[in-house]
Amino acid sequence: MNKLLRSLSYIFHPLFMPLLGVAFYYYITPHFVVPEIVQAKLVSLLILTLILPMLMFFLLNTLGKVKTIHLATTQERIYPLALNCIIMLLVIKRIITPTSAIALYYFFVGILISNMACLILALFKFKASIHMIGISGLFMFFVALGVMFAINLTGLLAFMALAIGAVATSRLHLSAHSNKELIVGFFVGLIPQLILVNYWF
Repeated sequence: MNKLLRSLSYIFHPLFMPLLGVAFYYYITPHFVVPEIVQAKLVSLLILTLILPMLMFFLLNTLGKVKTIHLATTQERIYPLALNCIIMLLVIKRIITPTSAIALYYFFVGILISNMACLILALFKFKASIHMIGISGLFMFFVALGVMFAINLTGLLAFMALAIGAVATSRLHLSAHSNKELIVGFFVGLIPQLILVNYWF
């Protein structure tokens, strides 16, 4: 059980959430998109939102700014979150623009807002769960896509709800967060996506 709960923190790592959201959008969208464009965007996002943050982590680890990938203290979170905000700005300026995919654009705007909120909380010595921020934001995005495209996503949303519970259990089991930090993380991820739905429906 310990290994299973520990593995959930890696399987549902927040770095995977943006790419999963984009891949799922292109999978279910009824609009025609040139396959080469989809591939180019996915590769670009893979580099920017997954590979680049990992490389930055190793650099910050070498410099002694962070100790583990879990960013156990609020002080360790400041540099990675600030750098991730810059990456999200780059994504919405260069990769996912309003004219290319309005839903994805506001998805990333929501991610940026959640990152900034998490950064501000870290500056005030509060460690909101980044895992919960990532998965709750993705959950809300899936809900919005189901409504927007009139697609029944009940099975997927049920799985996501279970995954949110599993991630919360995992973080508690590992003593990585308190109940309060998990709850705050959940709403920091979900609320921006919920509010921004009004701009792309």
